Amino acid sequence: MEEKYPIVIEVKLTAKDLWKFSMYHSYQGLQGLFNIIFSAAAVFLLITTWNSNSTPYRVLLVICALMFTVWQPGILYLKAVRQAKTPMIQNPMTLSFDEEGILVSQGKENLPIAWENVGKVDRGKDMMILYMDRVHAYLLPDSIMGEKKADIRGLMKEKLPPERRKRI
Repeated sequence: MEEKYPIVIEVKLTAKDLWKFSMYHSYQGLQGLFNIIFSAAAVFLLITTWNSNSTPYRVLLVICALMFTVWQPGILYLKAVRQAKTPMIQNPMTLSFDEEGILVSQGKENLPIAWENVGKVDRGKDMMILYMDRVHAYLLPDSIMGEKKADIRGLMKEKLPPERRKRI
């Protein structure tokens, strides 16, 4: 039988990858629902009360309508561009997946992570997110995983219980 481990991928994140991750977190769950309802209500009020409102009130409604649809995504993108320029993101990271866990390497640094220590794995639109805890996560964009995506998903399904993996 052919040994298929370790599965090795090199991760070099772009500003677009970081922005997608930020958007995913900003617009999921109740916060995302609130943002959509707030923006829709502002647009509705703007359209239905245009003739009866003063100019300052119209400006306020335009700002409210654009806050979560243009302004926040723009701010998140600028933050992602700044973050992409940091050495931690600029230098590629190598992730090796095998039966014991994940070995994360960057430069001369190595961090072995046992499967028991992986907090949760989630699937965004174009990426897989490996959460170690509430603050630390590794992003695996589909464009980087390529044909290894199915093997990585299979290994995660085998090694992680269902409550620690979403949409995998």
